[in-house]
Amino acid sequence: MAARVATVEPTGVPVLILKEGTQRTYGKEALRANIMIVRAIAETLRTTYGPKGMDKMLVDSLGDITITNDGATILDKMDVQHPTAKLVVQIAKGQDEEVGDGTKTAVIFSGELLRFAEELLDKNVHPTIIISGYKKAAEEAIKKLYELAEPIDIENEEVLKKIAKTSLTSKAVHGARDYLAEIVVKAVKQVTEKRGDKWYIDLDSIQIIKKHGGGLRDTQLIYGIVLDKEVVHPSMPRKVENAYIVLLDAPLEVEKPEIDAEIRISDPTYLKKFLEEEERILEEMVEKIYSVAVERMKKDGVDPEKAGIVVITQKGIDEVAQHFLAKKGIMAVRRVKRSDIEKIAKATGARIVSNVEDLTPSDLGFAKLVEERKVGEDKMVFIEGCPNPKAVTILIRAGLERLVDEAERSIQDAMHAVADAIRDGKIVSGGGAVEVELAKYLRELAPKIGGKEQLAIEAFARALEGLPMALAENAGLDPVEIMMKLRAAHSKPEGKWFGINVFTGEVEDMMKLGVIEPVSIKANAIKAGTEAATMVLRIDDIIAAARREEKEEEKKEEEEKEEE
Repeated sequence: MAARVATVEPTGVPVLILKEGTQRTYGKEALRANIMIVRAIAETLRTTYGPKGMDKMLVDSLGDITITNDGATILDKMDVQHPTAKLVVQIAKGQDEEVGDGTKTAVIFSGELLRFAEELLDKNVHPTIIISGYKKAAEEAIKKLYELAEPIDIENEEVLKKIAKTSLTSKAVHGARDYLAEIVVKAVKQVTEKRGDKWYIDLDSIQIIKKHGGGLRDTQLIYGIVLDKEVVHPSMPRKVENAYIVLLDAPLEVEKPEIDAEIRISDPTYLKKFLEEEERILEEMVEKIYSVAVERMKKDGVDPEKAGIVVITQKGIDEVAQHFLAKKGIMAVRRVKRSDIEKIAKATGARIVSNVEDLTPSDLGFAKLVEERKVGEDKMVFIEGCPNPKAVTILIRAGLERLVDEAERSIQDAMHAVADAIRDGKIVSGGGAVEVELAKYLRELAPKIGGKEQLAIEAFARALEGLPMALAENAGLDPVEIMMKLRAAHSKPEGKWFGINVFTGEVEDMMKLGVIEPVSIKANAIKAGTEAATMVLRIDDIIAAARREEKEEEKKEEEEKEEE
């Protein structure tokens, strides 16, 4: 409907309510416009769904290219303008932040819910009744989902590898999925801690470094940290075994006074003394580091001749200090990111010190090897062989830069899936099996609720079946035939985990095939998809203010007219 910015008084005089240029769409037209937008976004993601899904090439305003089939990345890079589209993107981001995977499932599901809601609106079912039915259906579906879910032993690495492989199968890296799944599981298990009766996993403790060159199978897990930095001085050792590590967030420089100070020197000898004093301060700093490290070595019963010292600082290192460090045979790395220093502390057991004077032997960390190596065209410092590190590094390699980026996104999703499975301790099968089982349950439940809400619950069940249909379509299979086979399989008592094997086109037991996912990813996708759909169904009026650029153009035109 056109913008309604005024109402007419009985006297015939129009009274302005909204600012000029304001656009207003309301009633069924607003609702249908919003449904159309969400469905358009869902259709965009639909073709990327599942192991046989296609990729999207996204080109930003600067011409940078991203090739991916990761739902969160596609939505993030699409740069949508419409406010309803932005709502969908926010819900997808929420899904990504909460469980790290399943964004496509959430968005495609919300599109399916709105497709069937539109059919109900055509039958004059009020949006409020549809919303109420959808909410009841979502509650019941999630309750049933947790009943269906099967417990796992999180010490069983084979099950965790299957979860990682399921996540990686739908990505561009699925050719190396076995190899990458093993790396992902080892990395996540390494940073997992038990606190009370719950598992705590901080995935930020897994550092991901990308370097193109080599192949995906050159990707490696390092039980320690990799710094994208070089050793600061050419005379310093490039390899230190049995390294005692000092972490500083202070510079190894003579600090400048906070207030402006002027030093008047009348005699050249004073200048020499001034520079000598500066040298002495820096030498004392280096001597302090060296003596504390040697004290720690003796305490540990390690021969200082068979061990080395490594200094890593967040700030700078003066050239004179570099010289003294090199003379003592100490390796040093400067200007390291705070987040990397914190990871080194977790990996080596070191404590970050803000003042060299406060350094004590217990503040030092330990690693069996610290070495500068050339990776591709760059030099990097590897800190390896840390005793029980609580931070690790995955160094991703691939021949193409775009593939390195996609591998990072895929590994992130797989890490989240494994972490969710450890936290949940429960899994469900993939391949559309769980959606068909939930749809069957909701169809049985709908007549018990009755009324018009029954229609909404049945529509919810059909929307759930839209996900396996998308899997079938993307695999080039006949979705109607596949759905008939799936329903037939699920009508049998032993058929609850039967889904689509997209590689053979047959309906098979997904649990036996090892196609499994954490229950929280599915539950969250159903929740997020329902929230997106119900939010859109609630909106019956869109009042959009005039765009700023338009206002500025009008202003310019008015000014030009005045000047004339």
